[in-house]
Amino acid sequence: MNVSDAVNSRMSVRAFLSKKVSNELIKTLLLKASRSPSGGNLQPWKIFIVNGKSMDDFLEFQEKWDQPETPAYEIYPAKLKEPYRTLRFSLGEQMYKLLGIPREDKEGRISQVMKNFEFFGAPCAFFCFIDRQMGPPQWSDLGMFLQTFMLLAKEAGLDTCAQEAWSMKHDSVSKFVKADVGDILFCGMSIGYRDEKDPVNSLRSERTPLKDWSKFL
Repeated sequence: MNVSDAVNSRMSVRAFLSKKVSNELIKTLLLKASRSPSGGNLQPWKIFIVNGKSMDDFLEFQEKWDQPETPAYEIYPAKLKEPYRTLRFSLGEQMYKLLGIPREDKEGRISQVMKNFEFFGAPCAFFCFIDRQMGPPQWSDLGMFLQTFMLLAKEAGLDTCAQEAWSMKHDSVSKFVKADVGDILFCGMSIGYRDEKDPVNSLRSERTPLKDWSKFL
């Protein structure tokens, strides 16, 4: 698979098969992804993998967690302006339409959102942390690392879903992975093989026209 094909076929998969993913494969992909760009070579990503038994243990730990959670950060601005508000809303409506969940079915929509915290059934996942000392340039390094990993995963026949939703579970995740006190949870990532039969995986997010966000001078 060439890079263009990997970029075009990568998507946020929201339903996975139970087919196992080996730790050795994940190690290989992480090592390759570590060649991602990093300002000053800080390499600020800190990755914690849950797979097999550790995945089972984590999901059980999450189910039993009964303490209030402090979100690591606001995923979206409180007053999201246009065109960003419409883009976000449209994607959600597109997904719920595919799943046959109307707007008035609040319980059904919440149930779908909560699948985030089961990694959408993926057998493997990781959490990405960063030191709180780091600023926007280092956070951008995380994005480059994560994208590189996702493209490498496609090349290896895997699918992924990067999940900032996990930042809402900062306290419990930090406790389970034994993260340093000074670290903050950026996101989780589901890893596995997509369920081709699930309609949610037919979702293809739209992209705005080139002219709307680029200007040749």
